[in-house]
Amino acid sequence: MVVFALTVAMTVAVAGTTLGYDFAAYHAAADRVLHGKPLYDMAYQEAGPYGLFIYPPTFLPLVLVFGLVPLAPATWLWIAGLVAVFLGGVAALPVRRGTRWAILLLAGLSWPFLYALKLGQVGPILFALFALGWRWLDRGPALGATGALGAAIKIQPGLVLAWALLTRRWTAVLTGSLVLVVLAVVATLLAGAGSWADFLTLMGRINDPITTPHNFTPGAVLYQAGVPRDVAAVVQWVSTAVVAGLFVWAALRLPAVPSYLVAVIASQLVSPVLWDHYAVILLLPVAWLLDRGHWWAALVILATPVFLVGLVPAWVYPLAFWACLASVIWVGHATGTGRSAAASGATAPAGG
Repeated sequence: MVVFALTVAMTVAVAGTTLGYDFAAYHAAADRVLHGKPLYDMAYQEAGPYGLFIYPPTFLPLVLVFGLVPLAPATWLWIAGLVAVFLGGVAALPVRRGTRWAILLLAGLSWPFLYALKLGQVGPILFALFALGWRWLDRGPALGATGALGAAIKIQPGLVLAWALLTRRWTAVLTGSLVLVVLAVVATLLAGAGSWADFLTLMGRINDPITTPHNFTPGAVLYQAGVPRDVAAVVQWVSTAVVAGLFVWAALRLPAVPSYLVAVIASQLVSPVLWDHYAVILLLPVAWLLDRGHWWAALVILATPVFLVGLVPAWVYPLAFWACLASVIWVGHATGTGRSAAASGATAPAGG
């Protein structure tokens, strides 16, 4: 806890003008709607610039209240909330207490987590939602609500609802669908029906998985290394197709917990833009692997430490995601395949 508190405090203290960089976009979007303006600023041409809001309209009801507060105090409230939500997510992990402490230590050393926190990015929120979904795998309404909230924020976490559909968790699918419909209706009433068309237009314009600067998808990393764009694009589409195939296979053949964690990892790997701070999500599969005695899983997080920021090669990030995906599938398969394994207690928490 000491390491976590110190690194968080130091990160926030030295952040300067980058503190709340991403949150400023959420705040600006809420402020625009509160003043009767469009939700989206359509002037942007690529992902990454300051102030770009590229989240679905369903995210608006969740952040609108922050638009009522001036940016500076709202930023501090948001950052403090992210820390609290992340700590709640760690506490919710259905693993042994010692594993939770290990995850807290790793988070304090992890550049992706500290970077997400500094920017005010939603990664810690998604971590907590995924952690709650893991704990509540057999509670349909709760699982569906966490999956829907994740999808409302970033779309890709909605893969959890697809996983619930494949594993026949009908109550979760129904609840998640209902939550998304309610948020979509509220967002439409607040921002107007045109916000959906603006969102799709903006997404199509800026989400290039190959040429987006500072992107860490497999294709983008190859392109940045000098590989021709067409070749990098083929690699990217193959990677996405393989991830999708493994996601479906895992949902149908692996026990519940590892197949759920495959869905969590896949939700990030299929994203056309994979920022380095997205790797905060890897703390979830690492927690599961550590809880089963696989200490080497910590190396996934330690491969991108805060004290080596700027020195870690770009290829480490997609490799970390793929390493986690392969490890969860391998360990999950070793515990037994098929629904009989899931039914025999694979969803039960490893610790209180």
